[in-house]
Amino acid sequence: MSDINLHSALIGQQGSRAELNTPVLVVDGDALKRNIDAMAAFARQHKVALRPHAKTHKSAHIAQMQIDAGAVGVCCAKLGEAEALAQGGIDDILITSPVVTPQAIARLISLASRIKSLRVAVDNPANVDALATAASKAHIVLQVIVDIDPGIRRTGVASPEAALDLAQRIAALPSLKYRGVQFYCGQQQHIESFADRRSAIEERTLYLSGIVSLLEGEGLAPEFITGGGTGTHRIDADLGVFNELQTGSYVFMDRQYNECDITGEGAPGFETSLFIDARIISANAQSMATLDSGFKSMSTDGGLPTIVDGAPTTSAFFFMGDEHAALIAPGHEFKLGDLVTLAVPHCDPTVNLYDAYHVVRDGTLVDIWPVTARGRSR
Repeated sequence: MSDINLHSALIGQQGSRAELNTPVLVVDGDALKRNIDAMAAFARQHKVALRPHAKTHKSAHIAQMQIDAGAVGVCCAKLGEAEALAQGGIDDILITSPVVTPQAIARLISLASRIKSLRVAVDNPANVDALATAASKAHIVLQVIVDIDPGIRRTGVASPEAALDLAQRIAALPSLKYRGVQFYCGQQQHIESFADRRSAIEERTLYLSGIVSLLEGEGLAPEFITGGGTGTHRIDADLGVFNELQTGSYVFMDRQYNECDITGEGAPGFETSLFIDARIISANAQSMATLDSGFKSMSTDGGLPTIVDGAPTTSAFFFMGDEHAALIAPGHEFKLGDLVTLAVPHCDPTVNLYDAYHVVRDGTLVDIWPVTARGRSR
């Protein structure tokens, strides 16, 4: 039975959060809305466009909330995510990873002809040529941006000269429209110290500025300079090179970001709104309990979850396999069925493990939203 069918009868019942089957993905709807509004206000204040990265939430509902608050559109990491969100009514999308195979390019061209605005990142001349051929056959003009490697060596052109060559190639092809550049410093997003993060971003932004100047000098000034993230958005806005921010995790926050001084004031700047509710299913050892939430219920690349409620926050947490975890709290008496709320270690891949968000307000389930693009990684 799907999460929606399993829990739909609980919507609106006072205190119904406590009746949810666990483990379950829970969103504090009010905190989510405050986060969305805060980032939108920040973008307006700094006169920068906001294009949140939907790989965080994979939800057409949340994407629409972001657009309603002022975002110009969204980013998607994968073509499948973009297709799913477009089907859910989102019609201004940037795909931030290259789309290169013939079968995927065919889907890309089809999507571009169905929605208001689609852009895609490119970093290779052969890919540019393939996109141009497909767009020409479909009698459309495809919008592309040049992806610049900030040093991760994941995607992106590897030098200023390569960025210029690719932009010139795009501009010479009538079925493509050169729109700008993308630059995402993923390694720097989780540097805990604000000063260290700023220093790292200043160095990388200087590199980006040099490429922008090179393009401008050749008559290829980028209309869009897009990138940045939750961890660096304040620094990015202050440095003033980006005119479009791709922040994503601010909607939920997670352990990785909550451990960072994002604001420079010793605080994350946004509220934790995403949780996993779990239950104690065994408590036969003194001061120890077993939860029904293991590796299958959360991504573990961000470390351990944080205990928010239902057990001492100082409890030691240990994974005990796919389905289980242990809590140890000397002197505490755990009881069967007790609800324990966890803040997730890494929000993006955790969301991809669930079919739906359970939206709560003051302990009551108020709505259930499908994770629209769950599993759409191709």
